[in-house]
Amino acid sequence: MSNQVAAVPASAKPPVWEQYRAQLDSYANAKVNYDFAHQNEYTSATGWRIDDYATDLPAEAPGPPEAAGSFAAAQDVLRRYAFPPPDLITGYFDPTVPLEKRIMVLRAHFLVFNFYFGVRVSEVTDEAARNTPAGPERVWGYGYRTLEGHFEKGQIDFTIHKNLTTGAVQFRIHAESQPGHIRNPFYWLGFKLFGRILQRKFARESQRRMRDLVAASLAGRPLPAQPLAAPAG
Repeated sequence: MSNQVAAVPASAKPPVWEQYRAQLDSYANAKVNYDFAHQNEYTSATGWRIDDYATDLPAEAPGPPEAAGSFAAAQDVLRRYAFPPPDLITGYFDPTVPLEKRIMVLRAHFLVFNFYFGVRVSEVTDEAARNTPAGPERVWGYGYRTLEGHFEKGQIDFTIHKNLTTGAVQFRIHAESQPGHIRNPFYWLGFKLFGRILQRKFARESQRRMRDLVAASLAGRPLPAQPLAAPAG
């Protein structure tokens, strides 16, 4: 009689985020690692990096977002946190928790190292017609703040905008950040040398991936599945 154990079908395996349940639970009461009460005062003059990025997505007809259009597809990508480049950042979270209460474990990969950080969604933006100089915009998205132990401190916001007059759709990233406290001198030096490069790569690759995933969705292709197993390291 063979002693081989039959392979477990991928569909029968627990979702990968379950492997991070203990870490997610540990961040439930973690504090934000900076004073966000004065966040509106943070500028480049006070030592904060302020970054803004935007990329165009396929346009729609003027008016509210279409049910199966570019805006809705981008919302789905954003809600799933599917847009970051997986070779750089992967987010793990309990999908049953409402977005406005979401905590994520972020796995950051650099060279041969994996680092794990906690973030908490700070707010969800949902505006039917924001007034802007270019005309009213439908805006949806969310931001998250860094928790204790993160190599950075600050907030990053991801939003989808549709100009209701022209039909133009954009994905935008806004970030306010500073280096956090890094105890390990080797990691401190690595982050000092490469941290800014990685920040910009994250934004650039996230925009590209968002464009690709929205285009795929509009062509009828499903979003890529979460990895079946947590990466080693």
